[in-house]
Amino acid sequence: MQCDRLWRNARLVTLAENRPGLGLVEDGVVAARDGRILHAGPAAEAPAFAARAVIDCEGRWITPGLIDCHTHLVHGGDRAGEFEARLAGASYEAIARAGGGIVSTVRATRAASEDALVDSALRRLDALLAEGVTTIEVKSGYGLSLAAERASLRAARRLGEARDVTVATTFLGAHAMPPEETDKDRFIAQLCAEMLPAIAREGLADAVDAFCEGIAFSPAQTARVFEAARALGLPVKLHADQLSNLGGAALAARFGALSADHLEYTDEAGAAAMARAGTVAVLLPGAFYFIRETKLPPVDLFRRHGTRIALATDCNPGTSPLTSLLLCLNMGATLFRLTVEECLAGVTREAARALGRLPECGTLEPGKWCDLAIWDIERPAELVYRMGFNPLHARIRRGR
Repeated sequence: MQCDRLWRNARLVTLAENRPGLGLVEDGVVAARDGRILHAGPAAEAPAFAARAVIDCEGRWITPGLIDCHTHLVHGGDRAGEFEARLAGASYEAIARAGGGIVSTVRATRAASEDALVDSALRRLDALLAEGVTTIEVKSGYGLSLAAERASLRAARRLGEARDVTVATTFLGAHAMPPEETDKDRFIAQLCAEMLPAIAREGLADAVDAFCEGIAFSPAQTARVFEAARALGLPVKLHADQLSNLGGAALAARFGALSADHLEYTDEAGAAAMARAGTVAVLLPGAFYFIRETKLPPVDLFRRHGTRIALATDCNPGTSPLTSLLLCLNMGATLFRLTVEECLAGVTREAARALGRLPECGTLEPGKWCDLAIWDIERPAELVYRMGFNPLHARIRRGR
């Protein structure tokens, strides 16, 4: 059988659901043609391949390419000054009164050109790619006007043109109130009637997100956004239950959301509803760590009800300036007590599920894109165990 490339003498972490645990294969082969996997499994079960190129992995481990399924990679400026002020004792309220907080990021994002947004995001993206990321989700949400949100989403799309990476874009217009607006209902009405249809018409978003929280938008306002997204044929995601329990997880499940993210305050009813709906729980340990949260997400409830769990960096300037998915793995284990299997599945198979892309990526199985990360490690647990160490040997996207 003809193939373009063949990786032999490898150990595989397939994550295939028809194999137990991580789907490990000790003496494995991966074959690709036209960017897709033809075979990923034991060498003894592989057809006789005639390959244009054969790569001897010398016993290295291969996982699916990593997937960061929740980021705010595109934004103007940073908030390092605010971080320094908080360390010196300034309160969030005092910083906000002085024009800081998300308003400062909105101001910087609106002032930046699209090219500048791309250039700054590429530096953050490159750090993630260097750790084996092959697919990334990028949200808008720091423009909060049609023009600025449109520019942010265009910049996110351009990241996939400037680098060899798959970019999924998410419209997060309902992230916060724009500084010029005072009426939340009026803003949500404008978002549903004008901003969202324009974004959908231009094909700039793969999904729609919202922040359902006391400091952001109510469940009723969020539902209006989701109804508008559904009418336009766009799937939804939700920032839910991060600071309080407003029933965000259950709301996300009611709309068949791809994922609900954060979830520190989710209750059992919400976890069960997510499991029934197939809504993935995306946990964000970087934000938990950075804002010194103490309320742990209910991992045991997710396990009990069979709610799928993903992990992501939540890379953003205010609450998770994290550009290491490998460190996120360690945080997921140490802060949230996830297992090695849950962590590795969380940045591959379940992250793909959270983006609605599991048919295309996230596991090593025939028919999927040949997105691989090849590691200089002795066992998969090293990817979760180590901190500040990058054992990536090679990153392959679509068979190249």
